[in-house]
This record gives sequence, structure tokens and C-alpha cells, in this order.
Amino acid sequence: MPQASRHYDFDYIIVGSGFGGSVSALRLSEKGYRVAVMEMGSRWTSQNLPETSWSLHRWFWRPSIALRGFFSMRYFRHVTILHGCAVGGGSITYACTMLRPPDKVWDNGSWKGLADWKREMPQHYDTASRMLGVIENRILGPSDRLLQRVANEAGVGDTFYRTSVAIFQSPEGVPAGTTMSDPFFGGEGPDRTTCKGCGGCMMGCRHGAKNTLDLNYLYLAEKRGAQVFAETRVVDIRPLDGVKDGGSGYAVETVDTFSRVRRNRRRFTCRGLVVSASSLGTMELLFNLKDKGSLPNISGQLGRYVRTNSESLIGVRVPGTTDDLSKGVAIGSGVYIDEHTHIEAVRYPDGSDTMGMLATILTGTRPGHGRIGLWLKNLLVSLVTHPIKTIRLLQPFKFARESVILLCMQALEGHIDMKWQRHIYWPFRKFLVSRGRRVPTFIPAANEFAEKFARVAGGTAMSMLPEILFDVPGTAHCLGGAVIATSPDLGVIDSRHRVFGYRNMYVCDGSVVAANLGVNPSLTITALAERAMSYIPPATQAAWNDVAEMSLHSQP
Repeated sequence: MPQASRHYDFDYIIVGSGFGGSVSALRLSEKGYRVAVMEMGSRWTSQNLPETSWSLHRWFWRPSIALRGFFSMRYFRHVTILHGCAVGGGSITYACTMLRPPDKVWDNGSWKGLADWKREMPQHYDTASRMLGVIENRILGPSDRLLQRVANEAGVGDTFYRTSVAIFQSPEGVPAGTTMSDPFFGGEGPDRTTCKGCGGCMMGCRHGAKNTLDLNYLYLAEKRGAQVFAETRVVDIRPLDGVKDGGSGYAVETVDTFSRVRRNRRRFTCRGLVVSASSLGTMELLFNLKDKGSLPNISGQLGRYVRTNSESLIGVRVPGTTDDLSKGVAIGSGVYIDEHTHIEAVRYPDGSDTMGMLATILTGTRPGHGRIGLWLKNLLVSLVTHPIKTIRLLQPFKFARESVILLCMQALEGHIDMKWQRHIYWPFRKFLVSRGRRVPTFIPAANEFAEKFARVAGGTAMSMLPEILFDVPGTAHCLGGAVIATSPDLGVIDSRHRVFGYRNMYVCDGSVVAANLGVNPSLTITALAERAMSYIPPATQAAWNDVAEMSLHSQP
């Protein structure tokens, strides 16, 4: 059936409502398209967000065991990935840190040379910053002041900076916690309340200060007619009318996320599609659809060049401190300890102590049995010589109040791959599995900095237990897997985010990022989505024939 005579439920269906999906929803709605957003997670408000991380059923995401929160940890052989799942995507649980990467990232990876990135991207970063209400942080807590002291003692005090954050902070003379009419969009947005510095950003802001996507991009998209289907999981996408490249549109099938009996299977049709399910979610969805024949033309490079932002999570605990280290914003400051290595001071709100169950005494040396042996030796010596202090250090209660988590990131090249395979322990279905060379589980320079931090603070440096026991690093910034490239032989999408092999299909999320950024990626994902949407014409001019282009540029 020709498109002109077919009725479509929507012009565009967007899978996922994170930074790429919310940008797409607003910009396509503004251009006159009928838009639907399919979001697997729930809609959260200040009334139903958890107070602390001990409210596991409202914080942690694991629907198979009745945990219906918004924060998830996925375990792979090479990495533990922390991510969010909600209306507004990872913005509900992210730390609001909005940094621009160094220009050198555009000279690395498969996107090199495909656009004049250094000239084009600043305008899109500016737009993203305005929409997300990015400002320089004005709330420095005890952890930030400690970080500055340590940086000075380490000889890198001149690199200390206040983070750029997407948080509504009080204008001069306005008390913290003041509710004001929309300060960002000329009254089109919701009322907002100024930040109290409670440190609760990553638990979901219960006060209306954090600039989550449901309060800006997605909020405005819904006002313009976009429909958001919460708790709705996409299980199939197929081209209509047997047109293999999707030129006649797509059928999208969904089920209710939490239902186990009555799945409420539904079918929607659309002309165009935007996949924005996060790096991990997009890989999982597209792998499944390629494998079962729904979208067989997806590039065989799917799952390649997955990056962890070269991260390491370490920390310092100061039992009995009189300072409440949980106060401030989630990430209020940072420092560069060398040209490649960037460290931020991170916190959870008072009472959110579950992450303390993963912390242990800092242990260096090479990964493997030797590191485990050294850790056991250090732990035993500490228990024998200082039993009360050691037990006090390792028990989780008051962890948020007494600890500074140090997030180390590096803008150095390195990646793993994801495959779609049957697991040896569960051969009945396929899963994402990681492959390739291992990502380093600790960064010596960061460990040295943590030890200096501990000496200054009068505390003890700490490692993450999974890194020691399983040689697996953790990251909250999984990137890549459907990267921008010259052709399907090297990536999944072209420089305008169009999927190779299909018409009117795009990917807009962290999976498109083709290099380690070395900074928190949310602002870059938002800016890239702004750029991608800028190329789509208004609905009145749509030809519905947008196809990925092969580039003549060769890749290194």
C-alpha cells in the first residue's frame, strides 16, 4: 500500500525517553509530526520517589523480582554497567553533571572526519545547555572543599573547578527551597523549587530542583501533542508491506512492562522510527530484532566499540566525621590530576547507604589472584590490629554521610564488544555478553590520589569489591555499540544518525558515541541528538525517503 493512502497511528515512534529520545520528541513535535514515545520504565514524581536507597522496591530496577524502581546494575564479564530506566530515562538518577569534552575526542574513533564536528557542535552544546538549565555549581559541600584541599596538596589545585550542573539553584537573595514559577521557558514549563543541597540527585530529586527531562524536553513535547506510553516495552519492529528497507513505514509491537500474564500486546504503525533506548537498551533491542529476522539489515558492526569512559570508582570513608559529607549536589566539583585523568567528588544523600555494601579497603597491584590475595592479607591485618575501626569502616550504615566517592574518568582510547549469544548457564535464550580485552579495573594515579585524600581527611581509601574479586570495573557511562561511521562495514549509523540499510530510521542515544569522552556524557548525547533532529525537515516538507549515506572518507 503506498504511503499516501495508508493511515499511520503516528508519524514517528520513539523507543526510549532518555536524553536522545526526549530531544527527538520535542523537536519532531515542534516540526508538526505526530509523535509517540514508548518508555519501558515508570513515571516518577516528587510524591513517589524513594527517600533512601534502602527502599529497594522503589529504587532498584529488576522487574522479574518485583523491583520496579529506576536504577539498575547490569553485570557482564568485562564491566558492571549502572543505568536508569524511567520516563525521562537516566536523567531521573543521573548526577546532573554537564561537561563538554575536549576537542580531541572528535579526532578519535569512527566518526573522525565525517563532519566538521569542532565547528558544528558548539551551537548544539549551547542549545542543550539552555534547555537543560546548565549553570556553574554554586553549592560546595564538605566533600568539595576536601577535594580542593587535596588538589592543592597534590600540586594540581589550579585545575580544581566547580562542575556545570543542570540544577535550579537559588538566585542571589533567594533562600534555598523557594518555589518559583517556571524560570526556564517563559512560563511554558512547570513551577520549580531551588536546590537545598541535600545530595539526593541520584536518588531522584524530591524537591523539584533537578532539571530532569520530564521537566524540560519531554514536558514541552507532551504540551505539543507527543504521547508518552509509560511502562511499555517494545518487543518487535518490522517494516510494513514487505518493503524490506522500511520505505513504507514500520509496525511496532509492545507489551506491558510489568505484566506477566495479560501482556496487553499492542501494535502501532509509523512512518519513521527513532531508537533511543540507551546504549545498552538499543544494542539489546536491535540485536534481538536482527537475530529473529525483523530487522535483518542492521549492520554486523552492532555491539562493536562499546566504551566505559575509562572509569574507576574509588572512595574515602571517614568514620565518625563531624562533617556531613553527603551535603551538596551529587557531583559539585572536579579536578584534573594529569592531562588524561579527571576526578570528581560524588555523593549520595544521608541514609542512602546501600553502595557501602560494595566498598572495601583500597587494594592496588595487578588484577587477578594476586590482587585478591593482597586484599585478603590487608583485610586480615586490619581486622587483627584495628578490629573495631575496620568493622566500623566496612559496615554500610552512615556510609553516605561519612564517605566521598571519587569518580575517575580518562579520555583514553579503549573499548570492548558486545555479542548476542546463548549463555552457558542458561542456553534457552540469547543475551548480551561482553567480549574483547579487559578494561583496566584500577587506575594507579587515581589510587594514589585517593590515598592522599584519605590522609588529608583522616580517613581510609576504599575500592569497589567487584573490581577486586572479579576484575570487573564499574561505569555509569556506557557508550557506543551503534556508532557513527562511514559505512555499515564500520558502524551502524551515518553522521546524521540514520541507520544503514533502512529508511527513516535513526538512533539517538549514548550508543552512537564513537570515542571515550573523558567527562560525563549526558550533555554530549543531548547535543548530538539536537544536531540529528536539525536535519529532519518540517512535517509539511517531509518526503519520507531519508536514507543513510556512505561516506568517501576512509577510516584509520
